[in-house]
Amino acid sequence: MFCTGLLITCVETSAQSIPKDVAARTEIYAIPSLTISDQQFLTGDTNGKQVTVAGQFRIAQGTGKLPVVVLMHGSSGVGAAMDPWVRHFNAMGISTFVIDGFSGRGLTMVGPNQALLGRLNFIVDIYRALEILAKHPRVDPERIVLMGFSRGGQATLYASLERFHKLWNKSGAQFAAYIPFYPDCSTSYLTDTDVVARPIRIFHGTPDDYNPVSSCKAYLARLQEAKRDVVLTEYPDSQHGFDAGLLGVSTIAVSANAQSARNCLIKEGEGGVLMNAETKAPFTYKDACITLNPHVGGNPATAKEAQKAVSDFLQALLKLG
Repeated sequence: MFCTGLLITCVETSAQSIPKDVAARTEIYAIPSLTISDQQFLTGDTNGKQVTVAGQFRIAQGTGKLPVVVLMHGSSGVGAAMDPWVRHFNAMGISTFVIDGFSGRGLTMVGPNQALLGRLNFIVDIYRALEILAKHPRVDPERIVLMGFSRGGQATLYASLERFHKLWNKSGAQFAAYIPFYPDCSTSYLTDTDVVARPIRIFHGTPDDYNPVSSCKAYLARLQEAKRDVVLTEYPDSQHGFDAGLLGVSTIAVSANAQSARNCLIKEGEGGVLMNAETKAPFTYKDACITLNPHVGGNPATAKEAQKAVSDFLQALLKLG
């Protein structure tokens, strides 16, 4: 029963509760961040352009301090494929925080021109979001998980580096786990096997010709040799963006003029300069190793498999009832 007004008029409310995948509350956050070059990021140089990016915080149904999954988009911005994940996590009783790293920078997409934004800026955004969440009264700071897709998956993967935390994470908090989907693993950073003592779970497709799984396997081998808790799950017949299958998408298309570093090997050199390992010159997106027109497409079957794998992992990690 719902009562209102000075005369206390009361009306019966529906006994039916709202669906579990609908958030109890949504909050929009302005996140102060920076736009800097990759070299500035790698050397800790904060002399960049002050920007404000956005975050959408959907608080799941439930009481008290809840776990959160932070979601970082790829080169096309926050798209429709993010929604099934948000709703799925909310239905599990996990709040979600979706970062929009583009709008506040005047960008909508960077696929055809990846040089528009340094690849490491998203990590600054991610740590700044963590700072907001760690202080929120409805968040359990010990149960915040980071998940990202493509360019956001790359940021998710490398946000686990101890060195980057020391340089940029001022939140006093730590992510409970890192879940990159089809990241670009073609860059080797100094001390990049020194990751935080948290699980990393990578999900990738075998035929991905945007960010090939082979470079991630090479990085995985180095991480496993360093005794890190990292697992890569690989799905056949799953192109880049295969989790669009959660929307029922099963077609494969060319991502017209999108730049792929699939043939590149990039290494961090002196003074934080990213070098083309083949030419020994500073890497640029005009290098001969850059190719165009990779494929993207959903696979409903493997998307569901991956969603279940992520759910099972989070169920155990976050000790959900």
